[in-house]
Amino acid sequence: MLSVSISDMKPFFLLSVRKQKSGNRERGTFFADPIVLKFIKTRTVADKMKGGIMMNAGEALEKLKEGNKRYIASERGNGDISPARRLETAGHGQNPYAVIVACSDSRVIPEEIFSAGIGELFVIRVAGNVVGAHELGSIEYALEHLDCKLAVVLGHTNCGAVGAAIRHDPDGHIKYLTDAIRLAIRDETDDRKASCLNAKHSAEQIREAFLRDLPEEKGILVTAALYHIDSGKVEFEI
Repeated sequence: MLSVSISDMKPFFLLSVRKQKSGNRERGTFFADPIVLKFIKTRTVADKMKGGIMMNAGEALEKLKEGNKRYIASERGNGDISPARRLETAGHGQNPYAVIVACSDSRVIPEEIFSAGIGELFVIRVAGNVVGAHELGSIEYALEHLDCKLAVVLGHTNCGAVGAAIRHDPDGHIKYLTDAIRLAIRDETDDRKASCLNAKHSAEQIREAFLRDLPEEKGILVTAALYHIDSGKVEFEI
């Protein structure tokens, strides 16, 4: 039998779970068939630092900015999507340095925008980059179990969801999106300003959900940014 923490668990044919309390942190004891024990590894500091991924929020933000500069100047992708990188992340797990909440717009591809490769960004995409229960659950997983220190809500120019919230009153399931955006932008009718307000509102929702009760020493930063679909530049001070 092998005992590992929830955050170190690899999802390979785990047969039973018994939860227990360890201090203030919930942990789990997992029992696996000996045949699959080789797939389960206890994560170590060395594992988490493999490939230089472990970094604080400030370093992660600078890495995003530098990646965006390379993206703007490039005609091809710069991220590492090599077979070797695929094997590395398959064997050692994912260690993303940032969470990106982005719009589903096909012109907005966070991994390309930040010149990121496999396993570097934990990306959550939803039309209008709105934040609800499902998105918060994904963000919580990245912050708590993958130890990401930076979360960025990435709005963008010419956002169709924001435009629909400003100029239309959709029905069907799209209305859930536009209603959420209207709460963020209120009476704003300028597309760029509305996109900024919407991204900042989502970032504030994330802060309200997670940062209020977290100790400062966790070092987590949540911010909003705006991607310009014409130039490729990400504006971080919005």
